[in-house]
This record gives sequence, structure tokens and C-alpha cells, in this order.
Amino acid sequence: MANSSSISSPKLTNRTEVKIRFSEVDSLKIVWHGNYVKYLEDGRENFGSQYNIEYLTMFSNGYTAPVIDMKLQFKQSVSVADTIIVETTYRPTRAAKLIFDYTIYNKADMSVVLTAETTQVFVSLDGELQLYNPEFFQKWKERWGY
Repeated sequence: MANSSSISSPKLTNRTEVKIRFSEVDSLKIVWHGNYVKYLEDGRENFGSQYNIEYLTMFSNGYTAPVIDMKLQFKQSVSVADTIIVETTYRPTRAAKLIFDYTIYNKADMSVVLTAETTQVFVSLDGELQLYNPEFFQKWKERWGY
């Protein structure tokens, strides 16, 4: 039987455009693979701004949210002057963590460049891993129907 809350909960997604700069390509004139980590961060930051769960909000509530796991699957390359779209989608979980799924598209033809996933956990400012959802995060989840 389907969980009715998951059926009615919205899919929270942000789309962020990034124009590839010369400093982000390697000697083969394609984006160096390490720069994709920054593009994912751009997506998370813009997601946080759009859905009111920014890093400074976490910090002001006494927490940080370090990335503890990251998976990337490269599908094709992009080069200088290309524009990509970083699609960042929140994946709901009951656990005290943030999981995001990403698809990066080449804006020119909307072909998939990369798919990825990141997991972040909540750590108090004194360094203690949080096993339960912090109050501010639980309220955020409830606001969005999770």
C-alpha cells in the first residue's frame, strides 16, 4: 500500500544554469572532472536559496551539513562557452540527512552530461553527529509535506 504522504508531497527541484569558463577546462578543452563537484555545490546552494534551507540557516540553528558521500556518473563532455543546467532534486528520507539527486544537462540540446547523488549529515557545531532530525530541519520537512 502506498504511503499517502509521499504521493501528495511535492518534488522539490531547482535548476541552475552555469556557463563553462575557460579556467574550468583541461588541455583537451573539456571540463576537468573535478569541476563537476563545484557545479553540484552551485546546485545545492541555489536549491537552498529557493527552498529556504541555506547553509547559513543551518549554521544559525547550530549545525553544519558536510557531504559524506558522493557518486558521479559521467555521460558526455562539455567545453568552454557551453552552458549547463544543474538540476538538483531533494530525495526525502526519514533519516537525519540530506540526499540530493542531480542531472546535469547541456543546455544546447538538453542531453545528459552527468548524473550524481550526494548525501549530507547534520553535525552540531561542537562536532557531534546528529542521529535525529534537528528541529529546524523537521519543521522544514513538514512545511514541504514530508
